[in-house]
Amino acid sequence: MARQIAVGVAMLAAVALVAWGGSLASITNIDGWYAEAHKAPWSPPNAVFGPVWSVLYALIALAGWLIWRSGARSDAPNAAPGVLRLFVTQLVLNALWTPVFFAGYPLIGAAAWWVALAIMVALMASVILLGITAAPLSRIASWIMIPYLLWLIFATSLNVAVIALN
Repeated sequence: MARQIAVGVAMLAAVALVAWGGSLASITNIDGWYAEAHKAPWSPPNAVFGPVWSVLYALIALAGWLIWRSGARSDAPNAAPGVLRLFVTQLVLNALWTPVFFAGYPLIGAAAWWVALAIMVALMASVILLGITAAPLSRIASWIMIPYLLWLIFATSLNVAVIALN
């Protein structure tokens, strides 16, 4: 039980680190260039993003823990290393998008939005693959990928709109 709690805390910490890094990259730019940028008419108020991502990050951590737990063996290596690598891959891509999109723009201009879009496409592909490969290990973890993917599709539309409108 202690091991399960420790891994759960580690998953939450990893996801919280991603969230914290994203907030550092976006906080100064939300009121900066992003406030002046033309956005999609369907873009929600900035206050929506924090609560939505908080719920999604909690679910992502839960999914990672469920995947780990499904492969855990008391006396052997985890039986789900490939799926866990996919989990880490999507988490890294998630961690990259916000700094590239928000903090990248002041450094390299609109090219940052295109790089962010490429990252987002890779992120969505990794989330789809994670959902598929996690299913035999944890149906709940697999189902958690659906709201995450839907939000990523929505976020992609916002990214594309910023490119098109600016």
